[in-house]
Amino acid sequence: MNVTIKSSEDLEKMRIAGRLAADVLEMIEPFVKPGVSTGELDQRCHDYIVNVQKAIPAPLHYGAAPGRPGFPKSTCISINQVVCHGIPSEDKLLKTGDIVNIDVTVIKDGFHGDTSRMFLVGDVQPFNRRLVEVTQECLYLGIEQVKPGNRLSDIGRVIARHAHANHYSVVEEYCGHGIGRVFHEEPQVIHYEGYNEKNDCVLQPGMTFTIEPMINAGKKGTKLLGDGWTAVTRDRRPSAQWEHTIAVTADGYEVLTRRSDENF
Repeated sequence: MNVTIKSSEDLEKMRIAGRLAADVLEMIEPFVKPGVSTGELDQRCHDYIVNVQKAIPAPLHYGAAPGRPGFPKSTCISINQVVCHGIPSEDKLLKTGDIVNIDVTVIKDGFHGDTSRMFLVGDVQPFNRRLVEVTQECLYLGIEQVKPGNRLSDIGRVIARHAHANHYSVVEEYCGHGIGRVFHEEPQVIHYEGYNEKNDCVLQPGMTFTIEPMINAGKKGTKLLGDGWTAVTRDRRPSAQWEHTIAVTADGYEVLTRRSDENF
């Protein structure tokens, strides 16, 4: 496993990128309400990243290859049964009761900051609100495992056990990832129990990666839609996700995408 250890200079740039990504989620919060389109939300995020932050939205055109267009928008916005990588559209209007994930990745001075959070639209049913809360708890429990000497597998173990204790399932097809100058690099950060020697490692200072558990109300299975990006739950039951970019420090962790309402 080729894990990139970041220098102090690299980490300072990642702090800036992470702060910018968090700022986008704070900026967009007042606009997440019934009747707004996901396309409008995406455009607001795009304009803020490009015109105000003077940065680059990493998802835009990501993954382009011969015969395959890249991701067409600047953010991923996933509603209800959409697990991840939802494509914003002017035709997709939020309605009361929706749970929505907005996933933002900003590139600044060559480094990435990647984060997402859930939003509750209007009056949300208690069972969906609970799913959102438990998924956030899963993220925070995973973050608490980050310190030198612990293993990458410790993160997935605590996430899976908390999700299962609350009668939820953990998505296995998508995972967290190393991040820095490259959007997706080693290591892969899975959110379930099942690591082996090939995809596990001891955490050490200078490692940077995302933790981004996707927790389903029903079964763990997902299905990729015909657009080649949008992943949904196979049973069409709701899914939730929260994400932060984390750095391993000498004595623990630093949440590089911490929002102002969080205490780390």
